[in-house]
Amino acid sequence: MDEMNKIEIRPVEGWDELRQIEELQREIWTRDEREVMPAHVFHAFQYNGGALFGAYDGAEMVGFALATLATVEGLTHRIDQVAAARLKMFSVIAGVLSDYRNDDVGYRLKLAQKDFATRIGVRLITWTYDPLESRNGRFNIGKLGAVCRKYVRNFHGEMSGINAGLETDRFDVEWWITNNRVKGRTEQNRKPLSLKSLLNGGALLTNESSFNSQGLLEPPPNYVSHPSNLILVEIPADFQKIKKQDFSLAIRWREHTRTLFENLFDSGFLVTDFVRHEDDEMRPRSYYLLTYQDA
Repeated sequence: MDEMNKIEIRPVEGWDELRQIEELQREIWTRDEREVMPAHVFHAFQYNGGALFGAYDGAEMVGFALATLATVEGLTHRIDQVAAARLKMFSVIAGVLSDYRNDDVGYRLKLAQKDFATRIGVRLITWTYDPLESRNGRFNIGKLGAVCRKYVRNFHGEMSGINAGLETDRFDVEWWITNNRVKGRTEQNRKPLSLKSLLNGGALLTNESSFNSQGLLEPPPNYVSHPSNLILVEIPADFQKIKKQDFSLAIRWREHTRTLFENLFDSGFLVTDFVRHEDDEMRPRSYYLLTYQDA
């Protein structure tokens, strides 16, 4: 049996497993105790119809994901709009131990959420993540086929640890689980996009970045724009490294990409793909692809 198949994905059962989620949060994120969601909160969500899945290596829980029913915003003024027409699922929190992050555990947890939503007749799942985290961008946009048209400033407010002083801006992504884009990604029948082919096809790299003397990627002072239905936005391939080695540079990246994404979303663009690339010096590079009105 290979490493991926030995991991079992199933609903969390009982208080012992609920309490394992508390410890997983501490291990995955080394969080301040005040930021650990307690077992009784997960129990309340699950008791009231939430989708709470665990990933198990034998008896050990190595990952988890919680999603709950929510409503699409912007329609509450319609008093004749039935609740069912506004339903979505919101993925509240998910995490996987570092030793299992290359085993598709997170991917299988998301597919479990997708199957749950399909069974109850919900087409849309949303969640938030830090757009500067390349690994998450590749996973959420590139692998799952989610899209993003909304940028939220300081979504979680002030946080502790390595993130203290860095505003918690987030992408609010949409995963339309019956969409052909999602089917193509989850059935793994597409080839990854290449930076060269996109640039040759007319895509505009709007923020060409460069490495400083410490080997850290720096954003340009401004970004360029001209008519194009395809826009590429570069982000650091390893934002965690930048946060640890040059926190002021991390703040610059937050401010730079905040302005860029907000302006592009306001202009009708949405994030539709993620591109990985190695430059001539074999350094990893990461880019979001945005399309105009999903052209």
